[in-house]
Amino acid sequence: MDTEAKARELRKKEFKIAHYAGGGHLGAAFSVTDILSVLYFGEVLKYDAQRPNWEERDRFIMSKGHACYALYAALAEAGYFPEKELWRVGKPGSAFGGHPKMYDIPGVEASTGALGHGLSFGIGIAYANKIDGKPSHTYVVLGDGECQEGSIWEGALSAPALKLDNLTVIIDHNKLQAMDQLDNIVPMHPLGEKWKAFGWNVLEIDGHDHTEIRNALLTRKKDMPTLVVAHTVKGKGVSFMEGVPIWHYRMPNEKELPILMRELELTEEDLKQSEAGA
Repeated sequence: MDTEAKARELRKKEFKIAHYAGGGHLGAAFSVTDILSVLYFGEVLKYDAQRPNWEERDRFIMSKGHACYALYAALAEAGYFPEKELWRVGKPGSAFGGHPKMYDIPGVEASTGALGHGLSFGIGIAYANKIDGKPSHTYVVLGDGECQEGSIWEGALSAPALKLDNLTVIIDHNKLQAMDQLDNIVPMHPLGEKWKAFGWNVLEIDGHDHTEIRNALLTRKKDMPTLVVAHTVKGKGVSFMEGVPIWHYRMPNEKELPILMRELELTEEDLKQSEAGA
């Protein structure tokens, strides 16, 4: 499957979700879209959308839950639920909100958004599967700003001690957090070396290169968890959003909207379709 084409479709859906919901963390969602496209449509993640609770499935946890529009778009594209559910995000009666909720949304493995918890949740799943001898693999996406949370480093210490070679953590390293550069708040450099010192198998990649992403996600090392530092661009795919802190949470204005629509190859009809399907 052409995962690059799929990523372009996912970004379209992500903006359409935000357009009809009236807001959302577009910068964070666009940043991680290529990773999710490869994960779900590049023959990496083992899942069955018709059986969301299939015991032998792999697990994916979006610890940076504010990027959930990317996850919602991927799950709809994978067939977990009808696409029309996307146009009801944030509406009364909808299970879909600004952060993902397990049990309420098929395919969501953890309720996240309170940053710093997804890694420990993923470690618990991976450890249980290892004890039970299940072939499932667990993938967790973290934000780089999220890695300033103390609970992340507790997890970073424990996973190697538990020899969780069935765990892959991907850091969406776009170098921005909220409204500023990461280095202006709490510098994390050298990020990969820190995890390597804790006993992780560390890989550094271009987080928008689909070949590099796939190769990294399929890498395994006996008795060691894998950490993928994915160098990304926040707001990837929209020129005026890329690498600009203000796009942590903001919608385009009247002047910016036509540029975004051209660059994402969206039409007025696309936006009308999302409204009509809500």
